[in-house]
Amino acid sequence: MEGCVYIFLADGFEEIEGLTVVDILRRGGVDIRTVSVEGRKNIEGSHGIRLEADCVLEETDFSDAAMFVLPGGMPGTLHLGECRPLTDMLLKANEEGKLIGAICAAPSVLGDLGILDGREAVCYPGFEERLKGAVIGNEKVIVSGNVITSRGMGTAIPFALALLALMKDQETADKIGKGIIYL
Repeated sequence: MEGCVYIFLADGFEEIEGLTVVDILRRGGVDIRTVSVEGRKNIEGSHGIRLEADCVLEETDFSDAAMFVLPGGMPGTLHLGECRPLTDMLLKANEEGKLIGAICAAPSVLGDLGILDGREAVCYPGFEERLKGAVIGNEKVIVSGNVITSRGMGTAIPFALALLALMKDQETADKIGKGIIYL
């Protein structure tokens, strides 16, 4: 699939969930950019790891977007859900059938927006009530139409490999999975 993947970072995001996606997609040759929703490039994860995002939401043109990804973590997920420009973009992306991924607590953002209505989805235990209208599963990763959800930090690798398979192909995802001694 052509286009760029954008992963949105807010202070308090779960570092493993965000950076595993970036790492695996880049290993697979996918153009992925980290986007701060904080109005500045410097972000601090939920465990005190600081990083500099590639770009800031308000200064980014998303016309080449093929996929949007939300990592979980607290309070990062809350910040993502409170970011109106991001939630508006997610609603539009869903209407256009673009791929949307969310892991851990972040599927709750999609549930609050009604994006999960009628879809299968998973999330971090305790957030199920926020997946409004979803059929709750218990798999590590669920692909339901254009939406991909996953359960948490321990499922970050299978989540990232599923995203890679959608952006490239299963063969590429398997090759990367074997190369990192996962498969």
